[in-house]
Amino acid sequence: MLGSLAPALMKPIPLYTFSFWLVLFLAGFLGLCITNRFVRSQKNHTLIFTRESTIRNCSCLADIRDCDYSLANLMCNCKTVLPSTMEKTSYNSNLTIWFTDTSGLEMVLNFTRVCDLKLSFCGTTPLPTEYLIIWGLRKLRVNNKVKGQFPEQSVTIYSSSNNEKGDPFAMHNKDRQMLVYISFLDTSLFNGYSLLKSYSVENVSSITEHFPSLLYSDAFSTSDNKSYVVTFIY
Repeated sequence: MLGSLAPALMKPIPLYTFSFWLVLFLAGFLGLCITNRFVRSQKNHTLIFTRESTIRNCSCLADIRDCDYSLANLMCNCKTVLPSTMEKTSYNSNLTIWFTDTSGLEMVLNFTRVCDLKLSFCGTTPLPTEYLIIWGLRKLRVNNKVKGQFPEQSVTIYSSSNNEKGDPFAMHNKDRQMLVYISFLDTSLFNGYSLLKSYSVENVSSITEHFPSLLYSDAFSTSDNKSYVVTFIY
């Protein structure tokens, strides 16, 4: 009996069955590789939104529709941040901020270092004129829900082609002085009643001397190896 079973056990697998399983395995393996590569290629960007004295810091793989808080909490990895624990930091990647009033925006943005910034005003009451300071700002996009004439606008402060060694904040002029970009943002621009504008003053060695009446002017140091580029956004 064992002799009769041996041929059956040694019966070769049909070629078409082997080919089917081989194709299925390769398809699954290829799909997994493509998925992993796609996920790795997606760069997380930071979304911070303030609402009813609450701050949420989110990491998102895709852009979220402006002011859609429910979608942000669903699609992004978000955590609540206490205002007392907020620290000024640097953002080398894109940063998006949703806000409803100037106090919330000031708490999150003032004196922050960021290259590419999007600010979305999610409130309904027009904002007063207040000034916020942003370090190293390269490009700004603004969006507002107030029924103004210009709901979405953008402005470029300087070109990213000037970056050295991949550091968006390390730039030098022809005299090898470190260029420090600083922007003063007028919050009333979010009312959308006029075109977004910017005006830059270069080769500023001392902000205190050039702009003595400027807000926070005494907070900036003077150095022989630094040259400020001061931009007013309004």
